[in-house]
Formats: sequence, C-alpha cells, structure tokens
Amino acid sequence: MSMTMYTATVPVFRQMLGALAAVLEKAENHALENRIEPAALLQARLFPDMFPLVRQVQIAADFAKGTPARLAGAEVPRYEDDETSFSELQQRITKTLGFIDSLQAADIDAGAGRAITHGTGERARHFPAGEAYVTRFALPNFYFHITTAYAILRHNGVPIGKKDFIGQYD
Repeated sequence: MSMTMYTATVPVFRQMLGALAAVLEKAENHALENRIEPAALLQARLFPDMFPLVRQVQIAADFAKGTPARLAGAEVPRYEDDETSFSELQQRITKTLGFIDSLQAADIDAGAGRAITHGTGERARHFPAGEAYVTRFALPNFYFHITTAYAILRHNGVPIGKKDFIGQYD
C-alpha cells in the first residue's frame, strides 16, 4: 500500500489526539490527587514566551482539523478557543475527531497535487501542492504542539512517559 494524503494525516491525527486526550486525563487526575489547581497546569508554560498548555492543545486540534479539510477542499471549522478546563479540552478533541471522521479519504487524497493556502493576510502561507503542505508545514507544526503539551505536563510532574505520548497504534 502506498502512502496517500489520507494515510499520512488522518491516522496520525487520530492516534496522537487520542494519546493527548489520555495524557490530559492523567494530568487532571494528577492535579486532583495532589491538590494542584487544574488552572495551574492548564496555564503552565515551558518558557514565558511560549503558549500555555491550553493553547498548545487548541493549536494541535486546529492542525488536526484544518489539514485534512484543506486537502479535501472543505471548509475548516472554526472553534472559539475559549476552553478553560480539562473537560472542555477533551470536548475539543472529541469534536475534532468527529470532524476528521466526517471527511472522505478520496477527497483528502485529491488534495495531494492541489495548491494549499494556510492562513490569511500577511500570515498566509502558500504551498504549491498538498503534499508539500502536509510534509513541510502541517505535520511538523502538529507534532510541535503535541510534544510541547506533553513536555509542559511532564515538566510539571505529571507521571507520563513515551508510551503515553505515542498512544495506541495498530
């Protein structure tokens, strides 16, 4: 089986968002068990000029929904970015997975050779083909934000490891 835009993206997003949901559940339990205010973890950062955990999760979800949508030529759903709890972040992940599952593999694959634009105005990024968008921009950004969310929680004492980061795969 050859690699397609669908196989390069959707299974990756499902696996990693599932792992992120499990890590967030462990973080919430860790906070409750250790009498840590959940907001302290949600607003934790690795460095002052970096986004906090809640924003890392939001951006990861944005790449997970936006990438297959753009490839499929579908409208990217807009989320309000107003989550303030672990429960709300879990709902965002669930909503994102539901959207991803609503797209057809053939439509996503059709975006391999189509030019893709990410963003608007001065922040717009233009890619000559979906393949370049996925491999050079979307997946690296997705993994950056997933990894940073994991690192924030690990740095703050949540007992998670590599298996938690990778999650379930076939």
